Amino acid sequence: MIKSETRDRVARISFDRLDKKNALTGEMYALLGKALAGAEADATVRAVLLHGTAECFTAGNDVGDFLKRPTGGTPPAKALFDVLPHMQKPVVAAVGGPAVGIGSTLLLHCDLVYAAPNARFQLPFVPLGIVPEFGSTFLLPMLAGYQRAAELLLLGQPFTAQKAYEAGIVTEVVPQEQLIEHAVRVAAALAALPPESIRLTKRLMKARYGQTLAATIEEEMRVFSERLSSPEAKEALGAFLEKRKPDFSRF
Repeated sequence: MIKSETRDRVARISFDRLDKKNALTGEMYALLGKALAGAEADATVRAVLLHGTAECFTAGNDVGDFLKRPTGGTPPAKALFDVLPHMQKPVVAAVGGPAVGIGSTLLLHCDLVYAAPNARFQLPFVPLGIVPEFGSTFLLPMLAGYQRAAELLLLGQPFTAQKAYEAGIVTEVVPQEQLIEHAVRVAAALAALPPESIRLTKRLMKARYGQTLAATIEEEMRVFSERLSSPEAKEALGAFLEKRKPDFSRF
């Protein structure tokens, strides 16, 4: 469900569960974290490319798998949270089709993000009765400004690649038929640059907010976990599984 291969000093890590729109299970989070950590530790790797297909990045959490997990434990996504923000090697992402929930928030930790016009982003945490995760309540206002971030995080509605570009989530919108090839070229260009210069430049750019980001991720995980047992979340997630409109009028 997570593929990883290294070619020409670029580790290509891809989602491979198309029958479920690359929705992430607990097992997939573990595999993704392991693949990223392996790329970071591999001296032959100079850059990382994260992608799905030009038609589908990831639909976010597999809700069925998500609801089977006991509440209060360590969330499976922590396998990703513990690695991606600390990558010293450059990480490029290529996004086509759905990029929902974690599929959008993980992009805030990538260095360069390329999206096709068919990409559809969404941060549906509030409509599901929970809260955003992976540092998005800190990073998105920093990138987009408070009001743009509030629109995306509070309303939780889908938005286009162009809107993601305007919010600073996406580096460039490229034609769908060129998406993966373009991202491969960029990753190869990064892999050809002085690796220590890249490592130090990333460190300098992130040094001013690293502690704040780490604290935000921890607090988000705590509140997220608490919200899962709330009446609002139970109604929202139940409605999602039953394919009906949630009713929050009694809350």
